Amino acid sequence: MKKDGIKILISLVLFIMAITIDFNNELINNTIYVVSYVIVGLEIIIKAIKNFTKGKIFDENFLMTVATIGAFGIGEFPEAVAVMLFYKIGELFQDYAVDKSKKSISDLMDIRPDFANVERNGKIEKVNPDDVKIGEIIVIKPGEKIPLDGCVIEGSSSLDTKALTGESLPKDVSENEEVLSGCINLSGVIKVKVTKEYGKSTASKILDLVENASSKKAKSENFITKFARYYTPIVVIIAVFLATIPPIIIKDATFSEWLYRALTFLVVSCPCALVISIPLSFFGGIGGASKMGILIKGSNYLEQLANTEIVVFDKTGTLTHGVFEVQKINAINISEEELLKITAYSENYSNHPIALSVKKAYGKNINEKQIIETKELSGLGITAKIEEQNVLVGNEKLMSENQIEYTKCDDVGTILYVAIDGKYVGNIVIADKIKEDSVKAISNLKKNNIKQIVMLTGDKKKVGENIAKKLSIDTVYAELLPDGKVEKIESLLKEKSEKGKLLFAGDGINDAPVLAISDIGIAMGALGSDAAIESADVVIMTDEPSKIVDAIQLSKKTMRIVKENIIFAIFVKILVLILSALGISTMWEAVFADVGVTIISVINALRVLRVNSKFSSI
Repeated sequence: MKKDGIKILISLVLFIMAITIDFNNELINNTIYVVSYVIVGLEIIIKAIKNFTKGKIFDENFLMTVATIGAFGIGEFPEAVAVMLFYKIGELFQDYAVDKSKKSISDLMDIRPDFANVERNGKIEKVNPDDVKIGEIIVIKPGEKIPLDGCVIEGSSSLDTKALTGESLPKDVSENEEVLSGCINLSGVIKVKVTKEYGKSTASKILDLVENASSKKAKSENFITKFARYYTPIVVIIAVFLATIPPIIIKDATFSEWLYRALTFLVVSCPCALVISIPLSFFGGIGGASKMGILIKGSNYLEQLANTEIVVFDKTGTLTHGVFEVQKINAINISEEELLKITAYSENYSNHPIALSVKKAYGKNINEKQIIETKELSGLGITAKIEEQNVLVGNEKLMSENQIEYTKCDDVGTILYVAIDGKYVGNIVIADKIKEDSVKAISNLKKNNIKQIVMLTGDKKKVGENIAKKLSIDTVYAELLPDGKVEKIESLLKEKSEKGKLLFAGDGINDAPVLAISDIGIAMGALGSDAAIESADVVIMTDEPSKIVDAIQLSKKTMRIVKENIIFAIFVKILVLILSALGISTMWEAVFADVGVTIISVINALRVLRVNSKFSSI
């Protein structure tokens, strides 16, 4: 760009000299015009010749070369230089716009690690991340990028996850917690056991998604490519007829006059505005989405999002956190704290998710000396002796078999009934927690006129219906296996209109087939499974369902800008083409119709890069 800018500046100075200074010598003036033209136009002419030899005749390089050389041929030196000069200025603007669009992604995706500090034979070796094997220990110092996915085995720190999630709030990590490559270590030194090789790490996958996003063209882009393929030869043929036929059939018509009109017609006809601004709009949309932590794998998916009619959610991990948490403690003749303590002590030696959630809720160190014995009863629960107390923790069946009178709890979730020395002392309700963001997501989807919102879950019907009711979801299908989810999606696909799209959002391995058959598959990327992320068309790095609304609104904005550019460019070109054919417009109007319209369209396309961090809030 710097080199092109210097060329344009030199050419512009020479052009102004030729126009303003009277050298009293036509040869000197024309020579300055030619030199000015060659400085900016030689590259275009070379491109046109190369493309011609490759069979790519009818492109903008060909049009500009024929039009400007023809203008020289009829003695219009200033206009020939002006057309090429302003065309190059337009290209410079376009290059700047594309670079700015790419930078929005490259800045966000600057997560490729340069090295990994590996602990080998008691020493730290700095190696290429590709050379690190699963199970090896890597050391990450403050300020360094995490090179590979793994689990913290020593130390604690805060991580900058903005490159992955788009969120500026640091994430605290400590021992036994997972860390993802691409994050930046902000504070303490941590040791991480590698769980994935570099090629399968989060950073590598994200880079691959972004770098390949432009390989899948949207229908609108395909339309422009086809349009230019047929449009360009047609206007060239019309220009040839315009230059040759009128001088033959119209009395007093001169060849030079009609050749000028034909050349003006050619300059106007160049479809640069459409060919450049529309792909740029889609690329800008993908860049804007990545700023919000939304990775869209191709511009075709960005286009389809605007036509979303049906949104289908998986429950666990998508609308809910996907982890068991203590939701309620119902104590009888005992304090809630004491009930939670006795239950946590009873569950101490169990690794079941329910047991882990109780111990997490208790949050204190367990004195194992107080645990005399524990015994797990399959399908019932646990019996334990805590100090001098005999404790039963389990389901209704456990209470009944031990002839303990209890009060049935009707809350939705897993209920742990607790008895001490044969007396019922209360229960603990454990359930998957709804994401705080889910309520807003469903509400904003309805505000965006989504026709139907559906939830699919493999959980019990009562649990599914309870979640759906709290979130105001239209329809829920529960107790589904993966093949059952596929059947429901296939059925829902038949309910949408011809142009409408079905969007499915999920995060688990069992969601991968559904993500693949949906019109648009969205995976919750930060916590989602590898299979789900691979199968999805869009990845939400923050795990926030409301980002789906952001993606839909961004898609609509992108498509609106694309349509504006198409209508504006075609309208101006048709108008000036007619005027040039009638001899009313000059080469200057032609320059505006080509370069001016292109610049305006590109500037309009750049609007898509201006995104709010929370589209769904507006």
